[in-house]
Amino acid sequence: MKYRVLFIFALLALCSNVQAAPPAPPVAVYSVAGNRATANWLPVESSNGYRLYWLSYPMPNPLGSINNVDLGAEAQVSAVLEEGAMYYVAITAYNQDGESGFSNIEVIAINNEFSGGDTTLFVQSSSAFGNPAPNLSPEGVTRHLIGDSEFEQTFVTAPALLNSGLGPAFNNNSCVACHPKDGRGRPPEEGGISNSFFLRLSVPGTDPNTEGPLAMTGFGTQLFDRAVFGVQRHAIVNTTYTEIDGKFGDNTPYRLRKPIFTIADPYINLPKEYLISPRVAPPVFGRGLLEAIPDETLLGWTDDDDENNDGISGRVNRVWDVVSGTSVIGRFGLKANSPSLLVQTAGAYHGDMGITNEVFPVESTAGQPQDDGVKDDPELTPGVLDDVTFYIQTLAVPARRNINDPVVKKGQILFDQARCTSCHIPTVTTGVLQGMPEVSQQVIHPYTDLLLHDMGEGLADGRLDFLANGQEWKTPPLWGIGFTKVVNGHTFFLHDGRARDLTEAILWHGGEAESAKEYFRLLSSSDREALIKFLESL
Repeated sequence: MKYRVLFIFALLALCSNVQAAPPAPPVAVYSVAGNRATANWLPVESSNGYRLYWLSYPMPNPLGSINNVDLGAEAQVSAVLEEGAMYYVAITAYNQDGESGFSNIEVIAINNEFSGGDTTLFVQSSSAFGNPAPNLSPEGVTRHLIGDSEFEQTFVTAPALLNSGLGPAFNNNSCVACHPKDGRGRPPEEGGISNSFFLRLSVPGTDPNTEGPLAMTGFGTQLFDRAVFGVQRHAIVNTTYTEIDGKFGDNTPYRLRKPIFTIADPYINLPKEYLISPRVAPPVFGRGLLEAIPDETLLGWTDDDDENNDGISGRVNRVWDVVSGTSVIGRFGLKANSPSLLVQTAGAYHGDMGITNEVFPVESTAGQPQDDGVKDDPELTPGVLDDVTFYIQTLAVPARRNINDPVVKKGQILFDQARCTSCHIPTVTTGVLQGMPEVSQQVIHPYTDLLLHDMGEGLADGRLDFLANGQEWKTPPLWGIGFTKVVNGHTFFLHDGRARDLTEAILWHGGEAESAKEYFRLLSSSDREALIKFLESL
């Protein structure tokens, strides 16, 4: 780890011809205008010339050679860079006696504030997650707004003239109730409930038809804690928290909270062995862009056997796609257990609300005592599923903020030095998503690889989900994470909302992320603050 911490400093020192009296290092000022990056510095006494060093951000692994060019006596250099480019840059001075150390090292980024490429919107209000992508056509905006309206519709018990078919057992009655303002849900408080929280269920084994989780008899694969009048809910979820004390490297204490979820008041006896996995609803913006990332890109990021020996071994989940009837790469859901936004959206209607649709036309309570036996399936009005899917696909991504703040810049470097970028990959170019030019061929900064990673025993749910084992979770995108409090009024993070802020979220990392967590834990207070400020800028 120490070699990554020192990364470029040590390596560049080897390149220096250090003798009796090399010049002092320059002090550089870096600026970006459009796609042109510029570095300026005051002439250094006794210097005969200057050299520019640069390295891609994040640091490549293996590191390889560091690029450099002799600038002669010029005290300025500029270059036109590609869209989304990010580089470490530094300047040295040299004379006949040797080469100086390095100037201040910074990350130069081109259009890095455009997190969602052309779908980026510069909004800093509580509506930051809920806007149409600015590159939509007028027809696209109209369809987006129709989908928005459907996303907010509340469903009621059948029979009804509008939005009929809720339940019979369910978790919520609208999309927006789980995803308030298209953002992040809240975990339940101790002894309380949450509108945007539920439990996945299964029993040991694998479904022979899908190779996915094996349903629990009488419950299925999701616990329904609500039901329509006259129908029994599955059960309720009791939540308690225990406190775990720890210390940073500077002996500053911290406290984490660990949730314990138990099923109470089940309508029938629970099996002797069963598995649960808690879920807090994540934000839904930017998902069309994630859907447009080519499979080949995801496969190129995998390292199932950690062949490069960096301790990171991300892999894709392969899941059953009910639409195509084949096993495909999963990329949505907290375990990457859903193949597409269409299927995920249809599954939310079907499971969370009990609304049958063209993808899932059979009641989620079929075969259970809660089944109403009403022959009104599919219950979702034709076209609604497609419109809501389009709405989610075309939500704008909020732009980054404070990118020129020195503390944020420092945090960006620390984020890479900690190797957080090994999983939270900053930049990717989308491919072509059929019928969706708005999200196609965009340079985006989602800070995710959409791969499964072992996150250690602390975050484990012990439940298999297709190829995902009980310690694996998909890397969540970090874009927009700094807006969570503005939009949703809280800072609860991770799959079950246990982390009360970003610091706690990092400290819960384990497994493949153990070394990154330790790097953060051992930082000085000011450096920890800088890394958090960087995350809040996303």
